[in-house]
Amino acid sequence: MNNHELVSREEWAAAREELLAREKEHTRLGDDLARQRRELPWVRVEKEYRFDTDGGTRTLAELFDGRGQLLVYHFMFGPSYEVGCPTCSSMADTVDGALPHLHARDVTMTYVSQAPLEKLQAYRRRMGWNMPWVSSTDSDFNFDLGYSRTEEQTREAIAPMLEAAPMSRATSPRARVSAHSSSPTAPCTRPTGPRPAASNS
Repeated sequence: MNNHELVSREEWAAAREELLAREKEHTRLGDDLARQRRELPWVRVEKEYRFDTDGGTRTLAELFDGRGQLLVYHFMFGPSYEVGCPTCSSMADTVDGALPHLHARDVTMTYVSQAPLEKLQAYRRRMGWNMPWVSSTDSDFNFDLGYSRTEEQTREAIAPMLEAAPMSRATSPRARVSAHSSSPTAPCTRPTGPRPAASNS
């Protein structure tokens, strides 16, 4: 912060205008990417997934809660986790206020994690959240949609990285695979918004 160049007001304004042009281009690119995301083809959901919810076991179709669209956020909180993903948690801090606006636009939003429902409920209470949060612990939902990997899938995914990375004497291939496969969920990605019989995931 102490190494910034000091210039005249006119020079600053010219530099700011140049940056502003790039910022506007960035906004246009973001809008175009959002449009392309909305235009992605859909995939029909054939399997009847079931989730543990505050109101008991519910199917994917029932999670729509009578609305035309369902927005699913895959929150990184695996069965062995004691706390949720910090990034997912920071995003969840902003959700409660947005829910009425989504509902007014015929959209239901819910969070999905693999941890047992009791863990999710306890963490939600601790964080002061109210948004819907369901458990897919007894479902293939996360795996089928590509947001989680089995241990074997994790081994296959990281095998090329382990082959390319230098190996110390203290770290065996088996130990390194175990360390990388300890997380039961895949990295956070964009939410999905399927209609009752389709998904764009």
